[in-house]
Amino acid sequence: MSKRGGYPGGMGMPGNMNNLMKQAQRMQRQMEESQKNLEEAEYSAKAGGGAVEVTVSGKKEIKSLKLTEDVVDPDDIEMLQDLIIAAINEAFAQVDSASGEMMNKLTGGLGGLPF
Repeated sequence: MSKRGGYPGGMGMPGNMNNLMKQAQRMQRQMEESQKNLEEAEYSAKAGGGAVEVTVSGKKEIKSLKLTEDVVDPDDIEMLQDLIIAAINEAFAQVDSASGEMMNKLTGGLGGLPF
């Protein structure tokens, strides 16, 4: 007499579920480690031909800002402000790109998964 319902292989499912849980835990540890590495990394960007350089952390915190003397023009503060914003935005884009690459490596390129 055959059983109806259940999973093929009878009691094989608990072992498979255990393996799945181990894989999920391993992936979570890898994600946490990768996230920590990302947050500790620093990303630098320049604007205005190197007149403005900003360095940010993976947490998107500004670590340093360097200006060349010739970019500081009291008659054109707006240009300096624009260059600083451009450099910061470029550095943040680098953080976002590194974060996306990290997730692709961890998920094997599977997009749209809720992590």
